[in-house]
Amino acid sequence: MRLTIANRNYSSWSLRPWLLLRMLELPFEERLLPFAASTQGLAYVGLTPSGRVPCLEDGGLLVWDSLSIVEYIAELAPQAWPADRAARAWARSACAEMHAGFGRLREVCTMNCGLRVQVRDWTSALLAEWARMDALWCEGQQRFGGPFLAGPAFTAVDAFFAPVALRVQSYAPPLSPIAQAYAQRLLALPPLQDWYRAALLEPWRDPPHEAEAQAAGEWLQDLRVPPAPSHSHS
Repeated sequence: MRLTIANRNYSSWSLRPWLLLRMLELPFEERLLPFAASTQGLAYVGLTPSGRVPCLEDGGLLVWDSLSIVEYIAELAPQAWPADRAARAWARSACAEMHAGFGRLREVCTMNCGLRVQVRDWTSALLAEWARMDALWCEGQQRFGGPFLAGPAFTAVDAFFAPVALRVQSYAPPLSPIAQAYAQRLLALPPLQDWYRAALLEPWRDPPHEAEAQAAGEWLQDLRVPPAPSHSHS
């Protein structure tokens, strides 16, 4: 299998299937196509029908969109979802909610692994979405016993919320102790540590993603390596 991803620093969608494959110890080849390269003729259009990454190639099959890739992985490795039917139903619902919702959280607290940001304006809409995130994380652990969201094992639902754990690290939103501990548990996973360390070493900067992070508030720290020099063309 080959998984095509975008910049680790920004691409929450790429992280989800990548982390699930790593945690399930399924062999795959990784191909990274940075966002910034798309301005130099290397676009995702033509790679997938949607023109977006991630995408998974397996033999002659092409699977795109993180949620469908996760379902495809689950056909190869059923342990991608919880064995218990109630836990599995809850996990699928939580994944779908993450996939389709939390628009304000995504917009303000954009994924930018290397930054620590003091948010300028914790609006009621933004706080409400973080409160919902907190409630989801607490509910999963309390219903199914933890330490992961749908029980004792890491499953697809944890992969779906891993990018949010990186946002917790970057933006320090108000969270309950249970939710905060869950975010730290995800951040401590060796594959997620691998992703994070590699993200800090990426030399690329994508102006739209950088502008989103600038709009969020004051940058307290930028832990990334300096950006690659830009080459202007006359």
